[in-house]
Amino acid sequence: MKQLVVFSLAVLLAPALASQQRDSMQRSDTAEAAQLRTRIEERFNQRVTQDLSLSQDQATKLRSSQERFGARRRQLMQLQMQRRRALEGQMQPGVAANSDSVRKLLDGVQAGRAEMLRIDQDENQEMSGYLNPVQRARYQQMRARLMQRATELRMERQGGRGMGRGRGMGAGGARPRRRGI
Repeated sequence: MKQLVVFSLAVLLAPALASQQRDSMQRSDTAEAAQLRTRIEERFNQRVTQDLSLSQDQATKLRSSQERFGARRRQLMQLQMQRRRALEGQMQPGVAANSDSVRKLLDGVQAGRAEMLRIDQDENQEMSGYLNPVQRARYQQMRARLMQRATELRMERQGGRGMGRGRGMGAGGARPRRRGI
């Protein structure tokens, strides 16, 4: 009888314990991701300061801009990801999609793209006050390469789903070297 009570409690509590463990792991992943993002941003800022020959004043202003606009970008990217997932959920094969929901999600994705463009424009306008055009262009190139690499690493971490695999990528995600003819 006592074993039956213990077994019943285990069966009833197992899902709750598993959920707590998942939540704890997600918080840990989030904390680790934040720490990794901070380290990457610090290293990126060092590289930008060096490569663009920024003064201390320029570097300080750029970091301030990066923090403000980076936070806006991250929030928008999370919202866009939620919208895309919801859209994928609506568009499952064999399941009738709700036209009104799909329309709202598509409108939201489009609005998100427009908002991302506004963020880029606002950031560029602000940076024009303390970086010259060549520095801004080089900074944008460096940031685009960083974002591309981050996307590639995220795809590899997720098991190679999405872009990057099978499209000019060699083993380990490295681009194959071209040989002269």
